Amino acid sequence: MDILFGQSYYLRFDPKLWAAMQPYPPLGTLYAASYARSKGYSVALFDAMLAESEEEWGAALDQHRPRFACIFEDNFNYLSKMCLLRMREAAFTMIDMAKARGCAVIVCGADMTDHADLYLQRGADFVLLGEGELTLGELLDSLTGKSSQPLHGILGLATNAEYRIPNTQSSAPEIHPSSFILHPSHRPDIRDLDSLPFPAWDLVDVPRYRKLWRERHGYYSMNMVTTRGCPYHCNWCAKPIWGQRYNSRSPENVVAELKWLKEKYRPDHIWFADDIFGLKPRWIERFAGLVREAGSSIPFKCLQRADLINESVAAALVAAGCKTVWLGAESGSQKILDAMDKGDTVQDIYNAAKWLKRTGIEAGFFLQFGYPGETWADIQLTLKMVRECRPDDIGVSVSYPLPGTRFFERVKMELGEKQNWIDSNDLAMLYRGPFPQEFYRILHGRVHYEFRLRRALKRPGWRAPVSVLRNLPGLLRSELRLRRMVAARD
Repeated sequence: MDILFGQSYYLRFDPKLWAAMQPYPPLGTLYAASYARSKGYSVALFDAMLAESEEEWGAALDQHRPRFACIFEDNFNYLSKMCLLRMREAAFTMIDMAKARGCAVIVCGADMTDHADLYLQRGADFVLLGEGELTLGELLDSLTGKSSQPLHGILGLATNAEYRIPNTQSSAPEIHPSSFILHPSHRPDIRDLDSLPFPAWDLVDVPRYRKLWRERHGYYSMNMVTTRGCPYHCNWCAKPIWGQRYNSRSPENVVAELKWLKEKYRPDHIWFADDIFGLKPRWIERFAGLVREAGSSIPFKCLQRADLINESVAAALVAAGCKTVWLGAESGSQKILDAMDKGDTVQDIYNAAKWLKRTGIEAGFFLQFGYPGETWADIQLTLKMVRECRPDDIGVSVSYPLPGTRFFERVKMELGEKQNWIDSNDLAMLYRGPFPQEFYRILHGRVHYEFRLRRALKRPGWRAPVSVLRNLPGLLRSELRLRRMVAARD
């Protein structure tokens, strides 16, 4: 085998999301594998998502005996962009295991781009900075002799000063000299996304995913993307891969993939993992029409900005098969939205929720607490927004400063030794927030208690009183504790 691809996000190492059990294969890794295969390389996949530990990576290395071990993170997975410490440790272990078996190690991902030096020091031979497919292709061609391009001529590549290529014909390695550590030039993004082959789904244990989904949720969901990047300027959002750039596939290309997935794998649901789905004018309307023509409609969920939802967009989403839209609502305080450079308004959130409900689409709200300058009054405005907009689901977090963001630069002098969460349920305040860390842990529970309580009150039958009994005491206790903490601070 030429290349064994893998990634270091292990669902097993993230207790909260392991319990939720909504696993998706690493889509970015599948794109990289299909691209390498299109260039003539034999590839295999190690899927860490459902693995028990790094030992399974070792077993895959022993099975496939690859020349190159490529840890290519799924840049469409927001958890990879969060650079969780447990997953960084897993990546380091995977590097060690691959090096011990004589593989050349290539890594790519958000954390690798932000901290290339850490991965090179740990033993990685090459770091692909930013978007990785084209850099990977040129690197492989150079190392295997398919091209005469020197390493220092490859854009978007970081490496050690001298790389020794394992020689399968001799016990002595070949020396491939290089006079640089970090290449100073940024590789332009792939603008023609339609030119990329579809992800290598044949490498995935689809029956295992289908079985887990249907046992836990009654349906099987697969993941797709229609775009790469986001042009907006939310100052807490890390964008080490695409920055402010945004490139989109054509609706025709997306529908062709959707049709292929429906015919070959029969998913019941699709998760479009784009940062923003259908940003280009009239893209969603064209997509909806093509889906109907192809007979390829599959219920799906996606992410959208509140200020992009209007009556016609909501209608087009319904026509395309949309079941759920998640909005980055963040806060019910306009002061906080402005401080975040969100670029939309609280009224936009109310309007989006209204149009989605009128068309029968479920609305999910991402909420964020603890941004600098947030007061108890601002928190109350967020709670008021949730009560009045009545989203169908919520995701609650605290502000998380990531390298490369203006938010990080603002608070970096307040950061301690710990600068990353361990897993997605860490929720540690890594800087001096408006309130102590314990306040936000209590607030996290308080928001969910009220949300579940209000949802239960709308449901008929015996489950409503049971849910009230479960959530009302927790709501009252947490509200009382929060108010005491606010009063003590004031």
